[in-house]
Amino acid sequence: MIFQPQLRIPGPTPLPDRVLRAMSRPMIDHRGPEFAAILKEISAGVKEAMAAPAAADLLVFTSSGTGAMEAAVANLVSPGERVVVCTCGAFGERFADINRAFGADVVKLEVEWGQPVEPDDLRDLLASHPEVEKVFLTHNETSTGLTNPLQALARVAGQAGKIVVVDAISSASSMPVEMEAWGLDVVISGSQKGWMAPPGLAFAAIGPRGWEAAARATSPRYYFDWRSARTWAEKGFTPTTPSVSVAFAVQEGLKLLSEEGLQNVYARHRRLGEACVAGLQAAGLQPFAAEGYRSATVTSAVLPEGIDTDAFRALLREKYGVVIASGRGTAPVSARIVRVGHLGAVSEGDIAIVLWAVEQALEELDFRAADGRALNAAQPHLTGTEAVAAR
Repeated sequence: MIFQPQLRIPGPTPLPDRVLRAMSRPMIDHRGPEFAAILKEISAGVKEAMAAPAAADLLVFTSSGTGAMEAAVANLVSPGERVVVCTCGAFGERFADINRAFGADVVKLEVEWGQPVEPDDLRDLLASHPEVEKVFLTHNETSTGLTNPLQALARVAGQAGKIVVVDAISSASSMPVEMEAWGLDVVISGSQKGWMAPPGLAFAAIGPRGWEAAARATSPRYYFDWRSARTWAEKGFTPTTPSVSVAFAVQEGLKLLSEEGLQNVYARHRRLGEACVAGLQAAGLQPFAAEGYRSATVTSAVLPEGIDTDAFRALLREKYGVVIASGRGTAPVSARIVRVGHLGAVSEGDIAIVLWAVEQALEELDFRAADGRALNAAQPHLTGTEAVAAR
């Protein structure tokens, strides 16, 4: 490789040097005052990034983001209960699968991958299923690089009196998530995304209506029991042994977010997303997500006809040190999709390296000469203060 490896997948994300140093701290007592202070700091920082109401509780679990998804279902849904799950990609489907695993009767609002869930369609579906109490939404669908209109969808569900449960795993901390203002009852995320930490911790912000629904649910739960987690959180701890080193990392990642300022973080992600789309499109790839709904944290694009996806990704990785993700799902076009992550500790220079490497790889695969068109197209977006200066 001629570069320091560039990890550009939708997660896990690159770790800033400060986070790596924080993780090297000696282990501490997870039942002692030092960890209690760290947990308090993490809870406050995550709630702030989610714009959660003061009355919401922030619970921390040692798991991936999928653990927080399962926790939401286990604590909210009773066997046999009918729920609505909105799906436009692999992770919406995962929410549906988890609900089915817990015995729920799932009504899916399913749209074509790459297209957003429309609020009017949700309104019509809820009108035809008045018995439904809970709606499960995916904010940012990383399998397709699409961001759903969460605020509008939540407004429709809220007007119908439904509990709104949101997978914000790859959006919270990287793009606006307004839990209180948008009427979100449960919001979940995971440490390995925009929080700039390794995998290992999951977060669940739970508002008053979420707790009321949980009190009525009858699904079995143990490890992911919200009530137990809240009881322990009030003491400053978690019910079971947490991933202490990941907590160190999240604590430092939150400091980086605070120093940059959340509004600046959101603007940086949007700018890098726009640059990535423009550059890939100029290089000959076709953006997969619908225009106007493209994600600020991951760009999904279809390779030109005749380019082997595995060969393209292998060339990027082995010769240029750039690691991008493949597509998800079984649709024929999925085999030709690549996904570029640009969330967390990612700067303008990082995106420039990706686009330069993409052009070089396409030239080596005899598609088109590397003439700089990708960087030229991205250049208008690659302006402003360098991101995460303390890396």
